[in-house]
Amino acid sequence: MNFYEELDAVMKQDFGNRGLLASLPPSPAAETAGSLCGAKRVLLLTGFPVRTGKDSFTGETDGPSGTANLAAALTGAGCQALVVTDAASAPLLKAALDFRAPKAGLLILPETGTDAFIRSCIRDFSPTHFISLERPGKAADGHYHNMRGEIIDDMVTDSALFLSEAGKSGAVTISIGDGGNEMGMGAFEQEIRSHVPCGQAICASESAMFTLAAGVSNWWGWGIASLLSVMCGKDLLPSEDEEAEMLRRVVAAGGVDGCTKKPEATVDALPLSLHLSLLRTVRSLTETAMKGAARETA
Repeated sequence: MNFYEELDAVMKQDFGNRGLLASLPPSPAAETAGSLCGAKRVLLLTGFPVRTGKDSFTGETDGPSGTANLAAALTGAGCQALVVTDAASAPLLKAALDFRAPKAGLLILPETGTDAFIRSCIRDFSPTHFISLERPGKAADGHYHNMRGEIIDDMVTDSALFLSEAGKSGAVTISIGDGGNEMGMGAFEQEIRSHVPCGQAICASESAMFTLAAGVSNWWGWGIASLLSVMCGKDLLPSEDEEAEMLRRVVAAGGVDGCTKKPEATVDALPLSLHLSLLRTVRSLTETAMKGAARETA
């Protein structure tokens, strides 16, 4: 396998046994890397809500760390990065970005006038790229769903317009998900409907130009940082200590595990040690690819 295939294989490890990943085609990792060569201004969208009580909800731990790692890698590569999320996930994103990507901007989606805000955001920022990571995607029935098929519209600020408007503006659109109910995952509609429990109901209806699936969405934050590292010839990945500290800060800011609903340093019910083990593997692949790229240009 080449670097892109090996990276994709790492991303698609299904420790949560969701059943989707084995049915998917190879991820367009090389094509995504090629598209990022012209990145100048990147708009990032994240934030997936979790109900914690009858009238309460907060953001989950899958999303903020991955998006902060994306923002850090992009700003480290010389791009502008602007992160957008909704009020429930805003404290989590602020904690992650302050620690990992202080040069990135952060905007909060308003609960009213959202479509006008989205159009204004795209017009004013003029993104060359739009990336969504672990953001709810609207299903064919016009609703947002969690993995259990429950409608969660009351917790989600409707941001579906971002993907279509970004595409219309000429931006490259990239979406990252792990379950099928995330923005952009409509690219895998047949596989989601066939292999994911409640897939018929939850499958996102929209597709991005490039859709990247993983066992945990956060992992493609490392994946794209890896692609940028090889392109730029500089290490843009977080250290294991940085990753652990960032997750600690996200939880301290109110984040909960999306599966267990507990405020603990886990993501999708998987322990921190497992995530750090994957990060170690991504770093090893990246360092090998960077050495190979350096030899080719020598």
